[in-house]
Amino acid sequence: MSKNNILKGVILYPLLLAVFVPGLQAKDEYEISGTVVGVDEERVTETTVLLLKEDGSESQRTETSKKRFGRGGGNFDFEDVLPGEYTLQIDAGEQGSANIPVSVVDDDVDLDEVTLSGGGAATAKEEKSDDSSNAETESAEASSTGEASPVEVPGSDENYVINELSFEVKKLNAEIKHLNTEMEDLKALSKMWVNPLAIYSKEIILKNGSTVFGKIVYQDEETLKVETLVGYLIIQRKNVVRIIENVVTEESQEYVPEQIRDSYSPPPMPKLAQPQYTSGSLSRDAAKQYSANCVLVGNISEKKDKQGNYIFTGEVKNIGGRRSDFVKVDFVFRKNWSGETKTLTTFVRGAYHTFESGITTDATLLPGASGAFELYVPHSFGSFIGYSYVIDWEEYE
Repeated sequence: MSKNNILKGVILYPLLLAVFVPGLQAKDEYEISGTVVGVDEERVTETTVLLLKEDGSESQRTETSKKRFGRGGGNFDFEDVLPGEYTLQIDAGEQGSANIPVSVVDDDVDLDEVTLSGGGAATAKEEKSDDSSNAETESAEASSTGEASPVEVPGSDENYVINELSFEVKKLNAEIKHLNTEMEDLKALSKMWVNPLAIYSKEIILKNGSTVFGKIVYQDEETLKVETLVGYLIIQRKNVVRIIENVVTEESQEYVPEQIRDSYSPPPMPKLAQPQYTSGSLSRDAAKQYSANCVLVGNISEKKDKQGNYIFTGEVKNIGGRRSDFVKVDFVFRKNWSGETKTLTTFVRGAYHTFESGITTDATLLPGASGAFELYVPHSFGSFIGYSYVIDWEEYE
């Protein structure tokens, strides 16, 4: 064999492979084609043809072709169809309708002529004209006897109706899920604005009297970075009086009716009664300069043990001119935003004093003396969102 023939063979073999190999590869997408013919045996032009998936959702849609020069028309073609089970759905009104299952496996599908069934109003009209005399007679008899005459339902394709109903049910289910999601979002927003502690568990009380609800995302020895409803705040630690950890349980959450949510505001903290003083026959106003006066020294410190119990400690001093007996501190805890409160009392550890009646107390503070107190709040007490206190005492001769 000459060198020229060898070179020709080397060049032609790759060309032949390039031409024939693609034809040997399996196709992944196919075509569905056909012609739509109505009940009058005429081709149906410019009507919509739907290709539905097995779950009833739409895969593709097209329209039948127009007539050209008064001939042809009614052809449709779906391209790039993946293998699977489909339903061909056509509704041409008076010219009929069709619901045809189509199975695409490994080849194009040519449906040839798709003949529509039904007939709709035209068929119904013909039946009425054929049986008009019988229908009028039955109507007259029904009116005379007072009975309603049965109504005939025009013929319809059962599969088409079932598919339509299935599609509507799926559409309604999707709308319901969407509305439920929006409703949950609205509930979360309303809950957040009515009670900030629903999303933020920290209540930070500042020296200027303001309170910040938020979440501490960063802190060091000098500053706190707090996430709040209005954004991030940087707070100097020296300006913080105390930080309260709020754990709102389901039992303490209050329900606010939807009708008043927009105008709802938490009720104010109940005002505490002024301390009641007992001073024998001597009026406190008349002997003000000689009466006892107990005040808090410094701040009340708060700590939490490993079992979740709170311990409040502080010191009280008598800066008045008389002895104070049975000195106590009343703590009023605010349980929730609806104003529910609970009161706990602790006595000051002072000096001992025995009265003429023989009663002895260790909660006496002489003028200028100080005494410490400690309040133990058990874990079973539940959570609270804040507290206030009142110092109370008695005065005897």
